[in-house]
Amino acid sequence: MAIQSSFKNMTLCLFAVCIVSSALLAAVYAVTKEPIEAADHAKTISSIARVVPEFEGDPVSATVEVGGKEYSYYTVSKDGRPVGYAITSSSVGYGGPVVLMVGITSDRVVYNTVVLSQAETPGLGAKCVEPAFADQFKNLDPGQKKMAVKKDGGDIDAITASTITSRAYIKAVETAVAVYDVIVTGQDSGAVDAASGATLEADAPGEGTEENK
Repeated sequence: MAIQSSFKNMTLCLFAVCIVSSALLAAVYAVTKEPIEAADHAKTISSIARVVPEFEGDPVSATVEVGGKEYSYYTVSKDGRPVGYAITSSSVGYGGPVVLMVGITSDRVVYNTVVLSQAETPGLGAKCVEPAFADQFKNLDPGQKKMAVKKDGGDIDAITASTITSRAYIKAVETAVAVYDVIVTGQDSGAVDAASGATLEADAPGEGTEENK
């Protein structure tokens, strides 16, 4: 005899489906959690190795509060002394946050940078990952070069037709340098606010149809 449909039966069926679905999701999470964490860790170590000088042992992770915001960074050492810091920083580009890992040596030189994530326009701002632009920050001494695009009076060549992305990348690097200063000196000068606070009005996403502002 067929079971008659009723509100009670439908509720019980829905409850059973939810229980089974939850159990399956929990099982999948348990199986994939460790491999995902291992992959993320390997990606992080690979990014660190690209932005700092050769080091020994494992990078030491830590956080520091600068300008009221918490930043994560890794210290790497060789022969028992720190040789560099890999700092995660970001700024708002044309398509959203441009997140970088910036390596700074113990003598305050930007050793290298790596884009961790970005959603810039393909063929335009997304070119921030390419060496033609990113290599300008290799071995860059912020005390000797002005970190701004040339149209703003700086020393950095902007990505063609993508000034907004270029400015965001530079701001993220500036932020990392400001964070480095706090890590080393222990004193917050407020420079991060100037480097990575609200974007210039003309730079805000949605303020125009072109990235070149």
